[in-house]
Amino acid sequence: MSTVLREITTITDKDCFYIVERHKSEFTWPIHSHEVYELNFIERGKGVRRVVGDSIEEIGDYELTLITGDGLEHAWEQGNCTQPDIREITIQFSPGLLGPELLAKNQFVSVRKMFERARMGVTFSLQAIMKVYVLLDGLASKEERMEQFLDMLKILYELSQDQGSRTLASHAFAPNGSDREGRRIDKVKEFVAKHYTEDIKLEDLAALVAMAPSAFGRYFKQHTGRSPLDYIIDVRLGVAARMLVDSSLSVSEICYACGFNNLSNFNRSFKARRGYTPRDFRSLFTKNRVFV
Repeated sequence: MSTVLREITTITDKDCFYIVERHKSEFTWPIHSHEVYELNFIERGKGVRRVVGDSIEEIGDYELTLITGDGLEHAWEQGNCTQPDIREITIQFSPGLLGPELLAKNQFVSVRKMFERARMGVTFSLQAIMKVYVLLDGLASKEERMEQFLDMLKILYELSQDQGSRTLASHAFAPNGSDREGRRIDKVKEFVAKHYTEDIKLEDLAALVAMAPSAFGRYFKQHTGRSPLDYIIDVRLGVAARMLVDSSLSVSEICYACGFNNLSNFNRSFKARRGYTPRDFRSLFTKNRVFV
């Protein structure tokens, strides 16, 4: 069985951040979580398996992911990578590094929103990685600490502008996520969270916010990037993934407990969106929780 560690980091109140650069041929650190924010860069890592919450993906030659969710489980595992020299730069910093007053300023709006999204883990596009590559490349070896800090701010700002970034874990694995999509969207999401096991119709959701079904469907997709039906399925699959990890219920029992009424449809949907069958997903996440 693999182990989930609660990592105790070495950042003190006097540190802005902790930076370490490693060259390795394999990944051995198990699935873990921690309170601090983490930006992880990997070069020459094609085939490495990234695990963030219930998201499991193989990365390419370049990888850059930000995690701000306290307790969000994550790891980079060997996967299918055979490179003899993998470069990894890990930057950890306190959630209070940029305090709420600073993040409330107009200049930091995009950074604040990025931090909120990264509660579920955010991975960045290759274009964004190349834009900050030079700054990342010299960050660990820079001796002037103030310049190092300013470079870090530049990196965070540039990444916050990345239109190709995407979130990784589902809400079920990142329950502290924060959405600022408006009261209507929040009301719908609260309803789905309470009634996902039931047969939810578009008309029911539209009535909640006093909109016509067609107009509501367009509104919801504009604000979330997903149709209402896709969102309901994502919520059900997120809960299913959590149950596969945390319970001993059978796949069939979990299927019906999460609102699906057909086992083959559940298996097909899960594999399409997670990349693994429910049974294989459970095998990957079989674990003990050990806090250190």
